Amino acid sequence: MRPQQWTKNVLIFPALVFSQKLLVWSETAKVLSAFVVFCFLSSSIYVLNDLLDLENDRVHPTKCRRPLASGLLPVPLGIAAFVVLSASSLIASWFLGWHFFLVGLAYYVLQIAYSTRLKHMVILDVFCIAAGFVLRAVAGGEVLNVTISTWLLICAMLLSLFLAMGKRRHELLLLEDGATAHRKILAEYSPEFLDQMISVVTAATVVCYCLYTISSETAAKFPNLKFTIPFVLYGIFRYFYLIHQRNLGGSPEKALLNDPSSLVNLGLYAVACGIILYVR
Repeated sequence: MRPQQWTKNVLIFPALVFSQKLLVWSETAKVLSAFVVFCFLSSSIYVLNDLLDLENDRVHPTKCRRPLASGLLPVPLGIAAFVVLSASSLIASWFLGWHFFLVGLAYYVLQIAYSTRLKHMVILDVFCIAAGFVLRAVAGGEVLNVTISTWLLICAMLLSLFLAMGKRRHELLLLEDGATAHRKILAEYSPEFLDQMISVVTAATVVCYCLYTISSETAAKFPNLKFTIPFVLYGIFRYFYLIHQRNLGGSPEKALLNDPSSLVNLGLYAVACGIILYVR
C-alpha cells in the first residue's frame, strides 16, 4: 500500500488553505476525509502495479524487496487487497459528493490505464503521472465545492511533470544497462533528453507561480502572496540539487522528507502562507 507515498495526497489541501476555510472545522473534516479516501484509492493502484510488475520488480535493486515481488505476501492476497481497496474507496468517495466521486473515478481509471498501457508510451507516461497529481488538487476543490485557480492547476501540472521526469532520470542512471529490463519505456529516454525537458518545465513552473501571485484576481485577495516566491524558487532549486548532485530523484517524497533544508523551506512557506491568508 506504500503509506510513505500518501504524502502525495497533500495536494488535496491547497483548495482548503487558499479558500481560507482551514479554520472551519466542518470543511476541514471533509478534506481530511477526502485525503483518507485518496490514500486508499491510490494504494489500490500501488497494489495493482505490484501485481502487474512482479517480474520487472524482481530485477530491480530496491523494488525486489517489495512484499509481492519478494514472495513475502502471496499473489491471491494482493488481488483481494486490490478489490477491497478499490471498492471501499470508491464507495466512500460517493458519500463525499457526486463531483468528488467523479474526480476520484477519473483518477482511478487514469491510473489503471497508465498501469496497463499508457506507461509504455513515451512522454505520455509522465503526463499521466502529472495528471494524477492535478486530479488530487481538483478533488480538494470539489469536496469543498470551490473553484481552484487555473494558474494554480497549471502550476500543479508543471511541478508534477518536473517530479515525474526527475524520477525517470533517476531510474535511467540507477539501472544503467538494466533499465529497459525493468521498464521498457526507458529505452525511449536519455538523461540528456530528460534534462532538457526538466529545464523547460522548471522555468515554466517558476513563471506560472509568479504570474499566479501577481494576477489581478489573486492580488485582489492576497496582495502579499508574491512574497512566497523565494520559497518556491528555493524549493525547486533544492530539488534540482538533490536529483543532480545527490541522485535522489527516484522517490520524490523520500528525497524531500529526508532533506532538512527542504523541510525547513516547506515549513517557512506554510507559515508565510498562513500569515498572508489568515492574519488580518
